[in-house]
Parts: sequence; structure tokens; C-alpha cells
Amino acid sequence: MKVSGFTIVRNAVKFNYPALESIKSILPICDEFIVNVGEGEDETLSMIRSLRDPKIKIIQRKWDFSQGKSVLSAETNLALKECKGDWAFYLQADEVIHEKDLGPLRKYMQKYQHSEKVDALRFAWMHFYGSYYRYRIDSGWFQKQDRIIKNNRQMESYDDAYGFRRKDLAPMRRINTGKLLYHYGWVHPQEVMSQRRKNAEQIGFASLTDQERQASYSYGDLNRFPVYFGSHPCVMNKRVSSHELSRKDLDSIRGKYWWHPFRILKVRAKTFRRVKEKII
Repeated sequence: MKVSGFTIVRNAVKFNYPALESIKSILPICDEFIVNVGEGEDETLSMIRSLRDPKIKIIQRKWDFSQGKSVLSAETNLALKECKGDWAFYLQADEVIHEKDLGPLRKYMQKYQHSEKVDALRFAWMHFYGSYYRYRIDSGWFQKQDRIIKNNRQMESYDDAYGFRRKDLAPMRRINTGKLLYHYGWVHPQEVMSQRRKNAEQIGFASLTDQERQASYSYGDLNRFPVYFGSHPCVMNKRVSSHELSRKDLDSIRGKYWWHPFRILKVRAKTFRRVKEKII
């Protein structure tokens, strides 16, 4: 069995994407890794090249933003076409996998490699917000997603590269792995978050008011969100420890939840409770 990792990335330095951490997190179980690097305004290409791993194949492209947000699925599919493995493991540039989950995920791939009843392996999305110890479960924050797909040329990324579908539009046949997909797209300094929001609007992801474009982004009161008590992927340790807002939040959590068994045992889990209303 061979596994292909693949991703797309552009302006990772400018917008603080943990792209290197993302790639490194699954590289140990990949036989190759395809990186579609879009032409940008920073040192993303040299950053990816700094990995110097023979498994990594870099595709350099000028992305066509006239497609709007669909440019992301178009570029994702171009990277997917370069994959040669039996399975294709996709991570966006702000998504990371925990090292403790690599072995179990490989076993899932081995078990279902030849099964015609399985198209994809599904993860539980963990959307961290403001702090590395808070996450979103309210309306609009999707909680599950496919990230490992059979590389049989029958699958494609669609729309804004949110997920995958079968080309014949038949329902996706998937297995829930129960493993966490660590999403760090909303844990940044406020000034970086403001820039990212403006960039998202330019691509077609968001529609901002004049006030939102001019103001510094605010995460608001983090106490509205559930607490994550577990560990983060080890490749993220430096980012987590150097994040000022997270350090302050962690001090507060330790004082308030000193008794909590999940904190004591560092349980990597998220609540099954779902908030249906959008939290503003």
C-alpha cells in the first residue's frame, strides 16, 4: 500500500499558515507528498523547499483567481492528479494531524484498501478559535470532514475545497475514524486575522462591512467556547507555547478547571454537545 499526501499553499508566511507543520505531521506515513505552491507575495516557495525531503514534489503555479473561491478546488484537483498512491491524504495548509493518530490511520487504510464499499476516511474537525485551548461547535462550523480518499480517479475536490465528492455524484461511502483534524485557521494575532479576513473577501469566501475591514479583529470573550484539555500535535509545540493569548487563556483554564479529569489526563477529545445558534 502506498499513500500520497497532497496540499495547496500560497502566501503561507504572510498569513501565518502552519504549512510546514501540516506537511510534517503526516509525512511519516506518506510515500510521496505533492505541494501545489501558488505564486504569491512572500517566501512560501523557499519555505517549502527548506524541508528538503525526497518525498516532496513541488508544483509551481499561478492560480487563476477569476474563478473566485473555486480556484481552491481547481488547484487541489491539480495536485490530486499528481498523486500516485493507493490513498490520497489531503490537508489544507492550516490543518494538522496528531502523531498519535498516524498508526491507527494507516491501519484504517490497510483495512479498507481493497474494499469497494469505502471511498473515504472521515475526521472530527476541531476548529480552534482565538486560543489553542478553545474551539467552535456552533452553527456554521462543520464538525466532520473527509481528508483521506481512495486515489481511483473517481473523487474530486469541489467548490472552495471544503471536501470531496464522487465524480458520478453518487453518495460518498465513508468510514468515521473518530480521529481529530486540528484546524488552526482562526488562532492568529488579531492583526493577522484582520488581513486574512480581507484576503478571504477578495477570493470570495466572505463579505465584510466597511467597519470590519478597518477594525482590528476581535475574538471576544473566549469563555463562551468549550475548552480543549488535550495535547496538540508535537509539530505545533513552538506555535502553541509562543501564542500570548493562549498562554493567558491556559492560566485561566488551570485556575477554573483544576479539578477536571480531562485536564489532569490531557484527554484529546471534543464535546458531543452541539450549539445550533451562531455565536457572535
